[in-house]
Amino acid sequence: MFKFAHPEFLYGLLVIPLLVGLFYYSLAKKSKRLKRLGDKKMLAMLMPNVSHWRPRVKFYILLVAIALSVFMMAGPQFGSKLEKIKRTGVELVLAVDVSNSMLAEDVSPSRMDRTKHLLSRLIDELKDDKVALLVFAGESDVHMPMTVDGSSAKLYLNSIHPGMLAVQGTDIASALQLSMGLFSQSKETSKSIIVITDGENHDGDAIAMAKQVVEKGITVNVMGVGTAQGAPIPIAGTSNFRRDKDGNVVVTKLNEQMCQEVASAGNGVYMHVDNSVTAVNQLKEELDKLEKTEMEQMVYTEYNEQYDVIGWIVFVLLLLEVLLLERKNPLFKNFKLF
Repeated sequence: MFKFAHPEFLYGLLVIPLLVGLFYYSLAKKSKRLKRLGDKKMLAMLMPNVSHWRPRVKFYILLVAIALSVFMMAGPQFGSKLEKIKRTGVELVLAVDVSNSMLAEDVSPSRMDRTKHLLSRLIDELKDDKVALLVFAGESDVHMPMTVDGSSAKLYLNSIHPGMLAVQGTDIASALQLSMGLFSQSKETSKSIIVITDGENHDGDAIAMAKQVVEKGITVNVMGVGTAQGAPIPIAGTSNFRRDKDGNVVVTKLNEQMCQEVASAGNGVYMHVDNSVTAVNQLKEELDKLEKTEMEQMVYTEYNEQYDVIGWIVFVLLLLEVLLLERKNPLFKNFKLF
């Protein structure tokens, strides 16, 4: 696997065609001035030590050195290997409600966007913890298995959206049941499920399932998104809102009581998500209370910085450019390299 650590430096290659243009412009100007002085063959006889090719060779050497220097600053990396790493942390499953009601905008900019922003901040804080991502509505689906790769977790998080599951509703019980299978078999590792939902159109017996989760040594924390006043559900790509069978605009409200009951049954805490960062800080405090244990995982890692090899090549080219004189050396006049 090949990649650049800092690909933005590659924009420096844009200076190469500019330098080539300036060089040949200067040669054209020089050629015009020489023509005014007389015939080229006569001038060559009058200036036997002047070389036609040496300035060009020096320029090309310098040009290659500049290009390689740009590549070196971009940080070329090559190779990948499967490596066992050890971390001290906990295992978390983020269960995200993706029902259509998460489109409501009673929390800015919307319940779903606010959820993504909150979880993105949380993932940034999870330096040594494992995390899995699950989405649910009237059914549940594993969106990302347990991993220590925070960057991948954020990519998967950004790809979720309301309506991605065909069956609508808010079946927290199925989400909790599916979440249990995402944890490792280690009894020493602390485990927690974080449910992010508005709790509306609740299906299934979430409280009973939360109690079963606790029996497995797993806690359930619930984050409620939305407000008690609620808001209509916009229809994507239009200025209209969802309506019921009688034609009335549907107003979705946060079912805070149900969220609190599930958190209580899951031996966890309930947090209300608003437009502040309070919920993130509160959740982080709760997770910090969990006992952190040493965990092993096989991960692919990039390695082998290649800039040192390029650096030596640049050094040799610059040294050659300095040693190569533009004029012919009288000591080597019989040596026809150029």
